Amino acid sequence: MIENFIFSLILLPVLIFVARVADVTLGTLRIVFISQGRRKLAPLVGFFEILIWLVAMGQIFSNLTNFVYYIAYAGGFATGNYIGLIVENKISLGLLSLQLIIRENPETLINLLKDQGYSLTTMTAEGTKGFVKIVYLVIKRKTLPKTLETIRTNNPKAFISIEEVKSVSGGNFPQVKRWDLFKRKKIK
Repeated sequence: MIENFIFSLILLPVLIFVARVADVTLGTLRIVFISQGRRKLAPLVGFFEILIWLVAMGQIFSNLTNFVYYIAYAGGFATGNYIGLIVENKISLGLLSLQLIIRENPETLINLLKDQGYSLTTMTAEGTKGFVKIVYLVIKRKTLPKTLETIRTNNPKAFISIEEVKSVSGGNFPQVKRWDLFKRKKIK
């Protein structure tokens, strides 16, 4: 009798919670993979996402009167969203497009970015306060912290706009040193 109590009110809710965290985390990654056009990875992740979901739902439907399972299920969903975003941020897949608008001393930053191996395009434009230099570059997402540090260190007043890129053709991307991935700083 005590084993049944422990299983139904402690162990099974924990398993439902963990299963829900896993399937929602995988769901978050699947959506990222779909948006990036990763045709082989998205269905594979989706398969495991739904398999785990079916196991969790099977337990819920077998015990519709147990409110603790509902709490475990909902808590797992919320936690899975949070963990999915953390995992997605850590793996940093994909490309980003950066648009910089620079008013003061743009050539220093432009030359530095070129020296670091970035392919970029520049143009002169007129803003509300006079002429500016617009710089376009596409980077690997995992290099964003290093790239932003370079920009902010050398031109802290630069306006920076960042967008996700689905695909590109051609171009040069600086190599990422493995050690740099471990030294990541939070982006402000």
